[in-house]
Amino acid sequence: MERKTKINTEDGKQEILITREFDLPLVLLFKAYVEPEIVEQWMGTKVLKLENKPHGSYQFETTDPKGNKHGFNGVIHEFVPNQKITRTFEMENTPFAVQLEFLSFEELTADSSKLSMQIIYKSVALRDQMLQLPFAQGINMAHNRLQDIFNKLK
Repeated sequence: MERKTKINTEDGKQEILITREFDLPLVLLFKAYVEPEIVEQWMGTKVLKLENKPHGSYQFETTDPKGNKHGFNGVIHEFVPNQKITRTFEMENTPFAVQLEFLSFEELTADSSKLSMQIIYKSVALRDQMLQLPFAQGINMAHNRLQDIFNKLK
């Protein structure tokens, strides 16, 4: 099955570029990233805090099949509704350093939109470690769930 979420990397660079086109109006795609109830559904995580504003913060928690809890958090540096979110992302209790994420939301047509993410890591080695995980598969599955949630509402 083709992955609709595209992951692009360049050797020697500390970044990952992610793009995905959705059959959703821009306003719904953006809402999927900022409304806690929707974030929980497509990310499969519990939203403990989500302050959508400059200098706001967020905190998510997931539980693995063994019942272990894993935390994720960050600070929102820039927040422009229906356009962009700049934030940090940290996986708690892991060897991964904080990463910087630039999310851009773009209207393609009245019924379609595009998400572009640039993720910057502290080092090329850390970026490469992330790519060793089922990162691409996981984000594609999450984006598929996001699309499916809104398809059921149509």
